[in-house]
Amino acid sequence: MRAAAILWLRQLKRYTRARARVVGSLGQPLIFLFALGFGFGPIFARAGHGNYLDFVVPGVISMGIIFTSVFGGIEIIFDRQFGFLKETLVAPVPRFVIVLGRTLGGATTALLQGLVIFVVSLIAGFRIHHPLEALLALPFMALIALLFSAIGTAIGSVLEDIQGFPLIMNFLVLPIFFFSNALFPARGLPAALKFVVRINPLSYGVTGIRDAFAGHASLGMVTGLAFLGALATLLLAIASYLFSRIEL
Repeated sequence: MRAAAILWLRQLKRYTRARARVVGSLGQPLIFLFALGFGFGPIFARAGHGNYLDFVVPGVISMGIIFTSVFGGIEIIFDRQFGFLKETLVAPVPRFVIVLGRTLGGATTALLQGLVIFVVSLIAGFRIHHPLEALLALPFMALIALLFSAIGTAIGSVLEDIQGFPLIMNFLVLPIFFFSNALFPARGLPAALKFVVRINPLSYGVTGIRDAFAGHASLGMVTGLAFLGALATLLLAIASYLFSRIEL
């Protein structure tokens, strides 16, 4: 596990150096925060659902986390094309340890970005009701980051073309985000769409963050954490298997 910790620190340092990409990836979530949070606020309030900014902030935070997490997988394609991946693969450590280190590094960066969006949301007017219970949002944010970082690693392990990565991401990640309860409540939706929202793993994460910020801690949060943890473990195993099949 020492090797995994070293790889995690190296990966985190690499993402930290890429300040332009990190700052640029904040643009889309912040646009959603201000455009939707304030634009749809009056409509949401007239519909009797309360403050839309309080509702949408957990979804925007999740948005910033998942896109940063998934895009971490493109580093594998870069390293493969420029020959840096060979230096990693010849290291005397299991490839699962390599995947674990890379995935944790990308997830940590995504989690930090989610916290930045949270701070910006507080400045914009978002309020949490119980600060201590709000800390329960952190494990949900961390599991979302780990889950989608594993997805990015799996995709990066299969693809060899950098141009194909955004296409796969748009085909997979965008539907996961938009067909969740990140931007709109599930109640009142058609039965088929409501079913899709309920089986969407991101919905569990967004609901957990939203309940933590609202101070509504419940047994449902434990169920959500268990489900996200199991799914993240499964995807990490799949990413490790696909990464192990990379040939020098």
